[in-house]
Amino acid sequence: MCEQSTPLSGSVFCCPVCGAALTRKDRSLCCTAGHCFDLAKEGYVNLLPANYRHSASPGDDREMVAARTRFLDGGWYAPLREKLCALAEQVSGPAPVLLDAGCGEGYYTAALDETVQRLGGRTAGVDLSKSAARKAAKRCPSAEIAVSSVYRLPVPAASVDLLINCFSPLATEEFARVLKPGGYFLYVVPGAKHLWELKSILYDEPYENEEKREAYPGFHLMEVEPVEMSFTLRDAESIQALFHMTPYTWKTPKHGAERLAERNELTVTAQFRIHEYRRER
Repeated sequence: MCEQSTPLSGSVFCCPVCGAALTRKDRSLCCTAGHCFDLAKEGYVNLLPANYRHSASPGDDREMVAARTRFLDGGWYAPLREKLCALAEQVSGPAPVLLDAGCGEGYYTAALDETVQRLGGRTAGVDLSKSAARKAAKRCPSAEIAVSSVYRLPVPAASVDLLINCFSPLATEEFARVLKPGGYFLYVVPGAKHLWELKSILYDEPYENEEKREAYPGFHLMEVEPVEMSFTLRDAESIQALFHMTPYTWKTPKHGAERLAERNELTVTAQFRIHEYRRER
């Protein structure tokens, strides 16, 4: 992948074809080899090579992105967003480059970008879903957003100061490649009883999530920060938005989904664990 450093006047991204630096030319990002990638009207760029697409529309579909947007815009997960921003400010030096790997519709990215801008830095986000990237670009106009796989990031080696991965696919080798020595990786995973009340309705025998502290080559685990909160959803639309933004929507028994559809109020406990890693020098 991209092995060249990011030019200060160029993009955080690099060419997914040859790895050269990208610079802005009108409504395109272009490299010196002549590869150009047009910016969509919403502001994102598609840097996912055709041979890396496993379907016509990879990633979350429009309905799932819309459900996640409806739910997150309700502010229910604001404590997690606030904690991520606080940690980002705590571990970042001046003018940091932040990459949100699996940025979704940009709910966390937008707040993190505000934090990074105060420090004089830059933010980029990638997501496999074009629908998510479109929404993220609208939400974060000052950040660079690209359609791309986290397993083949269009980002130069050792060019990122802080990498965020929130409920997205984990690609530790690629994350280690793009992070600077001493850079930080914040990895958000669910706690043991995350959304337990929801799961208790969906499944006859709900299961706890496994909690463990993983060691990854090239990283040192610094801390595991818990973030927990409870909230009450008081209408069926909010309950369904939560359901449809989760993987449960694809693997819930029909009778479980029917039980949930009967609910007009639901108190839910959200449990998050932020694993704070540092790239070894």
